[in-house]
Amino acid sequence: MGRREVLAREQRWARPTAIAALLAVAIFVVSGFVGSGASGEGAAKLLRAAHEHSSKVTLAGAMETIAFLLLALPLVYLFKAVQARAERVWGAMLGLIVLAPVCLAISTGFGAVTKNDAASQFVAGEAKSTLSKVEAKRECSSELKDKGAESFADEFDPEQGETALAACERKEIEDDEASNALSDASTAPIATFFGFAGGLSLIIGLFYTSLWAMRTGLLSRFWAALGMALGVTVLLGIVLFLLIWFVYLGLLMAGWLPKGRPPAWAAGEAVPWPTAGEKAATDLTPPPDSPPSNGDLPSSADEPEEPSEKGQSQ
Repeated sequence: MGRREVLAREQRWARPTAIAALLAVAIFVVSGFVGSGASGEGAAKLLRAAHEHSSKVTLAGAMETIAFLLLALPLVYLFKAVQARAERVWGAMLGLIVLAPVCLAISTGFGAVTKNDAASQFVAGEAKSTLSKVEAKRECSSELKDKGAESFADEFDPEQGETALAACERKEIEDDEASNALSDASTAPIATFFGFAGGLSLIIGLFYTSLWAMRTGLLSRFWAALGMALGVTVLLGIVLFLLIWFVYLGLLMAGWLPKGRPPAWAAGEAVPWPTAGEKAATDLTPPPDSPPSNGDLPSSADEPEEPSEKGQSQ
């Protein structure tokens, strides 16, 4: 594509892409509030809360699925912009760019189904524990020794006539039952597979695209470095930086940033960022029309002497 065609395509898709990015972030935030009721400390409390608020689990999962699909648009937009400015960009990488949000969307959808199925099985008493009472007692005794009697008693909520140690043993067995219910759900392998595939694709795709976006001048070094690190943060469960990055990307694509977009966007070609040495040399070089400094002016000692009258008469 020629430079004009590239700029026309980017201008045509800039605003829809920016809206998709910002809308995806908004959906993620809202889904967090929707699903906050179906949460709890420990697998057992989590599944009890999920069973009580199963509709919220389903709604939050559906919202996150839509949000991940929306993220495909800004990711493809950025990759195509990079590809138009650098011939060395590997076009086949676009497949990973599309695969990442699609796989994460599928994983999120099946994850919600898995949580609801496991919650129903656990509450119905159908989940089985592989942790024996002896093992549970050993773990709780070790925890009691490490934390002390007072801190240990404050952590658990014993039922009537139950000691804190017995409450700990019961919780350990219940958490093991809940964990087994989650892992034994029929849709759990599907959610795990697509989650791993999506996360791995996101790591590779975001790193590659952000690297070339920095080389071509489409992203600053800071935002490109953040983009290269985002895939790992998502696998660690830290999505805050991902949301911030996509907010910036949406504002950048729409041209809504206070300082505007880097020159490479308007040029339609790569405008690499100057290195530290090049920037220092540019700062030290005076503009061509500037007057010479005092150090550049000729001194009186350098001026030619006028011939004396005696020399003139001779």
